[in-house]
Amino acid sequence: MSTATGGPSALAVVVPAHDEAGHLPATLRSVRTAALHPGVAGVTVLTVVAADACTDGTAAAARRAGALVVELARRNVGAARAAGVSAALDRLRAHGDGVWIVTTDADTLVPPHWLAHHMRHARDGWDCLAGTVRLAPHAALSPATAARHDARYFDGRPAVPALWSHPHVHGANLGIAAAAYRRAGGFPPLAYSEDRALVAALERDGRRILRTDLCPVLTSPRSDARAPHGFGAHLRALARSED
Repeated sequence: MSTATGGPSALAVVVPAHDEAGHLPATLRSVRTAALHPGVAGVTVLTVVAADACTDGTAAAARRAGALVVELARRNVGAARAAGVSAALDRLRAHGDGVWIVTTDADTLVPPHWLAHHMRHARDGWDCLAGTVRLAPHAALSPATAARHDARYFDGRPAVPALWSHPHVHGANLGIAAAAYRRAGGFPPLAYSEDRALVAALERDGRRILRTDLCPVLTSPRSDARAPHGFGAHLRALARSED
């Protein structure tokens, strides 16, 4: 099932954030650079930050960067992503189903061609794009933990990376056509794995899902990651296994 009729006319970039005033400005700068890529020329780009239960200057930092801010007090990443998408689709309602929703995280840097990469595949008729991540250098990340992560993460990757239909799902690098998103019920209000739950719903709905490693984003391996059972928890478990 394809939602493409010549490609999206708008991109909604949604970033959930809980007390991310320190990391968020760099994330939004990277998104702003991606929005200037020639591959998205003529396409409306709206960035929404869902500031969830924040006690710092996250919302103010997002507004200074020009993002639309939605504030909520759920302390739930699934609810935050859903609130951000809802606000984006409401603001972009004139585009109807011609919106491609892209999500990332507040401690992630996207490459300059990130939005162009999503647009190209949206125009090709994909309903969802599940991208990959790379770990940024960080004092909390030991070489042994990084090596252990890479061994597991890249297990099974073929010699030609372009042919790797990887098994991963990251809210830090995920794109969905608006019609497919609505049909699947959107992000569920889960404290973790909300991204996997949405992609599973899209699969049950028979949507075309592209799993590609060609445009990874750079994510923080910090030990104080916000999701209780998310990527940071996975890295902490890998670090403990070294002991």
